[in-house]
Amino acid sequence: MAQRHTLFGDRARYWFDSTLARGAAALVGWMAVLCLAVVVPASAVMVWTDPDAPASLRDRLAQVWHLTGETMRLGGATGTPLRAMTSVLLALVTLLYVSTLVGLITTALTERLTALRRGRSTVLEQGHAVILGWSEQVFTVVSELVAANANQRRAAVVVLADRDKTVMEEALSTKVGSFGRTRLICRSGPTTDPAVLPLTSPATAGVVLILPHDEPDADAEVVKTLLALRAALAGEGTRPPVVAALRDDRYRLAARLAAGPGGVVLESDTVTARLIVQAARRPGISLVHQELLDFAGDEFYLISEPALTGRPFGDALLSYSTSSVVGLVRGGTPMLNPPPRTPIAPDDLLVVISRDDDTVWLDGCEELAEETAMTSGPATPARAERVLLLGWNRRAPLMVDQLRRRARPGSVVDVVAEPGEATIRQVGEADECGGAGLSLTLRHGDVTRPETLRRLDVHSYDSVIVLGRDPVPGQPPDEPDNRTLVTLLLLRQLEESTGRELPVVTELIDDRNRALAPISPGADVIISGKLIGLLMTQISQNRHLAAVFEELFSADGTGVRLRPATDYVLPEGETSFATVVAAARRRDECAIGYRSHDLSRTSSGGVRINPPKAERRRWAHEDEVIVIGKD
Repeated sequence: MAQRHTLFGDRARYWFDSTLARGAAALVGWMAVLCLAVVVPASAVMVWTDPDAPASLRDRLAQVWHLTGETMRLGGATGTPLRAMTSVLLALVTLLYVSTLVGLITTALTERLTALRRGRSTVLEQGHAVILGWSEQVFTVVSELVAANANQRRAAVVVLADRDKTVMEEALSTKVGSFGRTRLICRSGPTTDPAVLPLTSPATAGVVLILPHDEPDADAEVVKTLLALRAALAGEGTRPPVVAALRDDRYRLAARLAAGPGGVVLESDTVTARLIVQAARRPGISLVHQELLDFAGDEFYLISEPALTGRPFGDALLSYSTSSVVGLVRGGTPMLNPPPRTPIAPDDLLVVISRDDDTVWLDGCEELAEETAMTSGPATPARAERVLLLGWNRRAPLMVDQLRRRARPGSVVDVVAEPGEATIRQVGEADECGGAGLSLTLRHGDVTRPETLRRLDVHSYDSVIVLGRDPVPGQPPDEPDNRTLVTLLLLRQLEESTGRELPVVTELIDDRNRALAPISPGADVIISGKLIGLLMTQISQNRHLAAVFEELFSADGTGVRLRPATDYVLPEGETSFATVVAAARRRDECAIGYRSHDLSRTSSGGVRINPPKAERRRWAHEDEVIVIGKD
């Protein structure tokens, strides 16, 4: 075999690398050789350039040794070889001790900092909010908790999820922004492990919120987390209130049993489906719900008012000039919009909408109502409706069921979806209990293709609901929204080509895509995760509101409605909002605001919740009144 010529530099580098591979001893030896190669010549230069240096070579070499020893902390003692070697030995022992001590301290600090970065230390807080799990809802929940804690000095929010602590902190800081006075604490670990949950100190928490992640087994994970929380709190005297969210109704009973008597379990798919259907029937109602649920505006409060005891509920409607009364809580059971003649019992709590709990003060304003400005005709009758459903997902059958429940004779729901999304069997099962008032049909087609939408007479429908696909594991989480945005672009093109506006209701997953949607600012966009996050945060601040919201968003109960303003006051006339409240009282409803047609295309959608009773305005034919009532 021919010998290959190797350069001296390559051979030297290879030999050097081979010695380093022998371990720490070789590394220490090389460090010593390199240090001596620099220190000894430098010490010799300093001695030979010193004007006071001794004359003899022996004394100069001894001084070089002494200077070298001082530099390298080797003692530098002179004398017999035994004395010099003993000095070096003692210096090496000292060096070994000091370096080992420094190494131990460095290692301990490194491990501690690593543990802190990993989020494995126990939180020592009192009355804090604990969030278990990670999903898009976490950003809404944290931001609303920050807003709710704006007037508190020592508020804390602890987030536990099975992901890196630094990644969670960066994501929350980017999407939520400033945390104000609230301290955000992130901890890493599985939420289903009872040994990990004590890191968040749940026993001393003010509330525990459990979020479902975005995978198919999210509901089972929520139930396991509830069981783990129960195990972690075993033996504790008190348990914090628990608020959890599920997607599928099949897991609701198991989740309620695991959460315990004081736990609240929300069904996100059911609530989302109801809100989408309500928005399809009355455009703009999603803006009302968001205004009522976030902490930036007016919220629900429960108050006690002894001065109204024994008086009929109708009197309470005009007893607060800056707050809106919408119901009673009697024995823990909410009674939204009870009959005006219902007497207020001593232990009843009033359900009011107000800016804050300290802005609810009793000051009668009955005299502001103007009898001459009220209308006395019948309410506008409901009519048959035509709804176009573009797309299909797991919430679509719930929407069909909601549409069927209140359908008028002659109502139509047309579904357009790809064969892989919805089948005749699936749509048939959604309509298996169909009533005589609703006709349900399925057409196959890709709603992201222009020819599919052109074949539809979209302008003949009263509302168009655009649904995204269910997220698929392995695909980008915003893939459903991408398809929805394409469909919205095509619908916008149809609007521009015909000059006619379409009443579109859109479901999105990511709230950031709301700004990208090619729709008017006041259009109805349902962000399912955001709405559930708002609900959970409201309940976390007052768990007694859970029953109120359950009634408010129930399928057949009393809820938020948008009515034509002409059903209450004379059109084109100027009058106070107290007049609207008094007119709604005659119809057994509680008026809580209005929607201005002139401002419907603004960011607020023209929605005004809880205006002062003394506020006067001119009411247009297209204006709407927001009431709490029944269909």
